[in-house]
Amino acid sequence: MPTHDETERFWQDWSRLTPVQRAQLSDAVRQMVDDLKSKRPFRAGLRVKRFQRLAGVYEMTWAPNGRALFHLRRFAASGETHITWLRVGTHDIF
Repeated sequence: MPTHDETERFWQDWSRLTPVQRAQLSDAVRQMVDDLKSKRPFRAGLRVKRFQRLAGVYEMTWAPNGRALFHLRRFAASGETHITWLRVGTHDIF
């Protein structure tokens, strides 16, 4: 099961999301976690790709104008993935 944490900046961004946006993001995160647990690539609809401006950071599209930035790392001992959520919001977070 992937573990996670969030930056303070993520929570600041989160507080500005509408209830509908929060629900959309939560649904996308569930899909992402399912993909990680099953050890398959992220489904195409999430549009997960490397974020070009920061090494080791990825972006995910969770709505037409919904984006999230995160960092992934795998713990060698357990093989588990850890997600650090960095930012969330519209395309403006870039």
